[in-house]
Amino acid sequence: MSRMLYIAKSMKLKEAQACIEDYEFSNGCRAPPWRQIQGEICYVLVKPHDAEILCITCSKEGVFLNGGKTDDEGQINYERKGEIYKDLVTLLKEKSAIFSENMSKQEVKFSEQLQKDQPNKAPKEEVAVTHKTSITSRRSAQEKNRINLGRSQLTKRLEPSLNWRTSVSSKESRNTLRDTQVEKHGGKLEKSRSSLSPGRAQLMRKSVEKIEEIISDSSSESEEDEEQPDHRQEANADLPSEYWQIQKLVKYLKGGNQTATVIALCSMKDFNLAQETCQLAIRDVGGLEVLINLLETDEVKCKIGSLKILKEISHNPQIRRNIVDLGGLPVMVNILDSPHKSLKCLAAETIANVAKFKRARRVVRRHGGITKLENYRAAIKAERIIENLVKNLNSENEQLQEHCAMAIYQCAEDEDTRDLVRLHGGLKPLACLLNNTDNKERLAAVTGAIWKCSISKENVTKFREYKAIETLVGLLTDQPEEVLVNVVGALGECCQEHENRIIIRKCGGIQPLVNLLVGINQALLVNVTKAVGACAVEPESMMIIDRLDGVRLLWSLLKNPHPDVKASAAWALCPCIQNAKDAGEMVRSFVGGLELVVNLLKSENKEVLASVCAVITNIAKDQENLAVITDHGVVPLLSKLANTNNDKLRRHLAETISRCCMWGRNRVAFGEHKAVAPLVRYLKSNDTNVHRATAQALYQLSEDADNCVTMHENGAVKLLLDMVGSPDEELQEAAAGCISNIRRLALAIEKARYS
Repeated sequence: MSRMLYIAKSMKLKEAQACIEDYEFSNGCRAPPWRQIQGEICYVLVKPHDAEILCITCSKEGVFLNGGKTDDEGQINYERKGEIYKDLVTLLKEKSAIFSENMSKQEVKFSEQLQKDQPNKAPKEEVAVTHKTSITSRRSAQEKNRINLGRSQLTKRLEPSLNWRTSVSSKESRNTLRDTQVEKHGGKLEKSRSSLSPGRAQLMRKSVEKIEEIISDSSSESEEDEEQPDHRQEANADLPSEYWQIQKLVKYLKGGNQTATVIALCSMKDFNLAQETCQLAIRDVGGLEVLINLLETDEVKCKIGSLKILKEISHNPQIRRNIVDLGGLPVMVNILDSPHKSLKCLAAETIANVAKFKRARRVVRRHGGITKLENYRAAIKAERIIENLVKNLNSENEQLQEHCAMAIYQCAEDEDTRDLVRLHGGLKPLACLLNNTDNKERLAAVTGAIWKCSISKENVTKFREYKAIETLVGLLTDQPEEVLVNVVGALGECCQEHENRIIIRKCGGIQPLVNLLVGINQALLVNVTKAVGACAVEPESMMIIDRLDGVRLLWSLLKNPHPDVKASAAWALCPCIQNAKDAGEMVRSFVGGLELVVNLLKSENKEVLASVCAVITNIAKDQENLAVITDHGVVPLLSKLANTNNDKLRRHLAETISRCCMWGRNRVAFGEHKAVAPLVRYLKSNDTNVHRATAQALYQLSEDADNCVTMHENGAVKLLLDMVGSPDEELQEAAAGCISNIRRLALAIEKARYS
């Protein structure tokens, strides 16, 4: 096929491109198995200067035009249209006058070259040289010659591929790829493989070879003399090897039979799917569509394998949105009615991961998912599943312990489940299992269960009694990321109590936590920022964090592309600024730091906005910093956020406005930017914290006469009068002060009228 492309391009066609299925079999054929039986090898798309795009089938009998892409299904119409030609050159000469004219000028007879270049006759050295020369000379031409077939000719099943093939075996090809990348990138490849143990890597290589064997069994041709494909990716060689391995497995999912599909799913699960590279590798090659389609099959094993992968990768916000866009949630909701318990569990877990943004939750609710999940939760309690899980934590079977701990991890988001684990004595065996660190899979499950159980304060007290916190601190180093995410998450929950913060500091836990701030794992960064922020509440711990440059690391995470990381880092900065010795000077020492924070007010993520408002509230306590952020335009940006219905954002926005009013003419500026009237509406909220913050903001704004008029016109006085009787003293004082200012202005106006 590569030779055919070379012929087509050499004849100065407008465009020539391979049109292939998304996988290449070990026998070198690109056609799907059911077409290989008919003798078909591959398909080529050619765009001559003087004709429309030609979709050509290359077979053992010759080449011929097929029906092109079907309009209804977007796939190739394999039916032959017209006669069969002996080779590609003959067909193109017949269909294109310009090609025929160019062909007549050539001194080389391509028909003779095709015969000479057959794999069984050509020396390997010559083929390798041709491969290297052609790749080098045409690397730029490949980009120029790409046909945009997404609109008119190709679907996702027909992605172009211009890779050349050599006559080396697949094993030699893989070794060549590995050696080339190590030589070219100086050890970068080894770093990318760090997430896989040698045993797993070998297992996955065997799995891929097994898949090739299973799929190629469907071919009627003998493969003993066939040349093996070259799997090198020239254009993106700097990507880690896992990226390409996963993409290859996804291709097998698209075209393999049931056995190959199950093996591919199992092999894919062995990768570290918590890594963003692995997650995006699945998405980039269309793997999400395939995984979701597998959920609609009748094969339970395929469904389970697909859900296990979706459950892991759906921690990524981009993947979550992609799953919703592809219609994956309704399919998962339907699985909740399945008679298979393990299938229902996986579906519920995946839905829990995906439904972390409003649109996804709306989809779940619209398709009846809430009712089904509630019934599922009730069934867990009714069938005493938690009691049995706790009982089996004491089993001597490590795999059983792992599965029980993982089940608790997934179910313990529910408060009642956490209470049941404690009441049935499950916390102590979990704490004891922390001491067995050899089995990393079990350790990940156990630490995950402890993390989720630690959300309840009563459970944290028990874990402190069992010395689990000290053990968790010892697990902050030399552990895989899936363990670290859970360990840090558990410590973050434990850090909410004063006694536990002291334990963590005395056990030397601050430094390893700060060290983890330089990672790239999104889930880990969210958890570690929460833990560091909780530790910063203690002045002694804050001193250690500051000495280790932890505040600067937190500030740098405000540039992270993931909203969850930004928000968590911002929340963590609040106690750091509050408890630093010279907070104002510390903040000013971060070059561009204040401008960065102000610009984050342009975010569309409500959690980011609320957390940034909280940071600005603390920054603005220093008059010099308040002046700087005012110059950066903080007032108009805050004013634009005033029309929100989110109570969490309302509270922190009102606190920020209250603090920013204390500089220059900011009070007047807030009125000019129409921020006062929306604030009055905050008083109708059901949240007392919103009432307090809003009353304080209105009190500061009421120092300006025009703002008082706006408040009076929008009914602020009546709402504030009701709050003067609140048991909250701060709310009482702020409401009374605001009413006093409005009343004083009214008296002054009345006096002026009669004087």
